[in-house]
Amino acid sequence: MNVKKLFKKQFVLLIATTFSGIIISDYTKATILENNYKEVIDHVWQIVYRDFLDSDGKFERSYWINVRKDFLAKKYSNSDEAYDAIRDMLSNLNDPYTRFLDPKEFNQMRIDTSGELTGVGIQIVKDKESDDLIIISPIEGTPAYEAGIKSRDKILSIDNVSTKGMNIEDAVKLIRGKQGTKVKLEILRNGNSFYKSLSRERIEIKSVTSKINQTKDGFLIGYVRIKQFNANASKEMRETLKELEVKNVSGYVLDLRSNPGGLLESSIDISRHFIDKGVIVSTLSKDGLKETKRGNGKALTKKPLIVLVNEGSASASEIVSGAIKDNNRGKLVGKKTFGKGLVQSMRTLVDGSGLTVTVAKYLTPNGTDINKFGIKPDIEVRMNSNLILPREVGTRKDKQYRTGEEELIKIIRTTNLVSRFEPDSVNLSEVFKKKNKDLVYSLY
Repeated sequence: MNVKKLFKKQFVLLIATTFSGIIISDYTKATILENNYKEVIDHVWQIVYRDFLDSDGKFERSYWINVRKDFLAKKYSNSDEAYDAIRDMLSNLNDPYTRFLDPKEFNQMRIDTSGELTGVGIQIVKDKESDDLIIISPIEGTPAYEAGIKSRDKILSIDNVSTKGMNIEDAVKLIRGKQGTKVKLEILRNGNSFYKSLSRERIEIKSVTSKINQTKDGFLIGYVRIKQFNANASKEMRETLKELEVKNVSGYVLDLRSNPGGLLESSIDISRHFIDKGVIVSTLSKDGLKETKRGNGKALTKKPLIVLVNEGSASASEIVSGAIKDNNRGKLVGKKTFGKGLVQSMRTLVDGSGLTVTVAKYLTPNGTDINKFGIKPDIEVRMNSNLILPREVGTRKDKQYRTGEEELIKIIRTTNLVSRFEPDSVNLSEVFKKKNKDLVYSLY
């Protein structure tokens, strides 16, 4: 199998309960016949048998062959029975990211590439060890974000229906609903439970936002926030960086906090905006096929860089963070990232339903597998103990940003000291040079 073909249309994906999809004109136009539900089951089985990467190393092909025999031996009178069987079959994989979606769910999931959301704006995953439904992060600008939902919150109930033993698909059905209606979530945080009533809304989200912050010393800092790595993120980032470069900023703070991920190619392209040369990421399939993505020599800026991360920075966010850190292109500030180092491929099945299947894991440039471990920042800083307003994020009232800005200024000053060094001049750098030549050069 050609690894380039394998990853050509694949992307890093985190579960989103609110994704609303590109509408297919008529769901009744299924290609499968009424009594041929086993075709969908077998299609799923074949994909898993051929492409599934088991991150735990417990997947046995002989066992999976027996699973096929068991499920195809049963009778299914309707699509719901077949779909339930598929979900039951996939539960044997013990992988929360390999999921089946019925036709409507699949089309709603595909909106991940378009940036339009319908729902409350939370991204969730089912912890296979605790069996809890865990919020990866709320999406900025959505009802969940405005209500103060946080990364790592656990959902105990949805509209008074307990989530104990509930799969993601059932949770999605309860959380979704008509625009303008409300859903009540029972949240567990730090041992305390409470309720949040959230409105379901349709929201268009811009992937990249930016502004210029001026420091007390007069430095212009380009603050750039990426909310999701969708299909438009790289283009938006390119336009943003070009605008900020024209305005002659001294350096950048790239905010990836609570960014749950998105497209693999988007994360690679955005990394290339900052990294001129060097490895960005490597992907490794179950067959050991490795593909390495590198900088293409077309970085848009070489100015000093700080990346803000937290527990909600996952997947594609971790690809960018790992590339920046391992290439010594900048420093990471904040809290350890989520720890999702797996790549999913979205597959369309014979009846218009879909499957997201784990097909590879990715490694940072240094060859580190961060799955379940996350990436530790260079400078660890907690967020404000008191909740700050949305408009205060990315300002000096934002503790993590403030620390990042202070570190960035140190780097800018060091860089300016080196760039201003003139061998024939009598200045501070010349004095340093006479005392210790290595001191000046060590600043690079």
